[in-house]
Amino acid sequence: MPTVTISSVIDAPIEKVWERIRDYNGLPGWHPRMVESRIEDGRQATDIGCVRSFKVTSGATIREKLLAFSDADCLTSYSIIETPQPISNHTATLQLRRVTDGDRTYAEWTSTFDAPADQADAVAKGMGENVFQGGFNALKAHFAKI
Repeated sequence: MPTVTISSVIDAPIEKVWERIRDYNGLPGWHPRMVESRIEDGRQATDIGCVRSFKVTSGATIREKLLAFSDADCLTSYSIIETPQPISNHTATLQLRRVTDGDRTYAEWTSTFDAPADQADAVAKGMGENVFQGGFNALKAHFAKI
């Protein structure tokens, strides 16, 4: 089971970073690879078990189920339930922590999943670089402009 862990420090207070990313349906507002998103069945984006369906820049649709959400812990956890990638048993967690030195934010995005042995490394690399680090880079660029 591959594990992907990407972390970054964002030069903004945790409250501001969490405000930007906390909306489970808001990926297109901050992540450059996500172009549209909707929560299925009229549920709220903070309802555990809700499913978001979103499109990425390649045109593919991905569906993810919310497993955990905490404003107090600045944490969201989800599982991919439909994707063109050859993965299963996926879980991921995005969590923010306060960096008191400079009032910055430590962000960590982790994931585990099953994949065919001959494709696991490529999937993990793409997830880490394109999705996780790509999102962190977008957040850093956004807060650098403010």
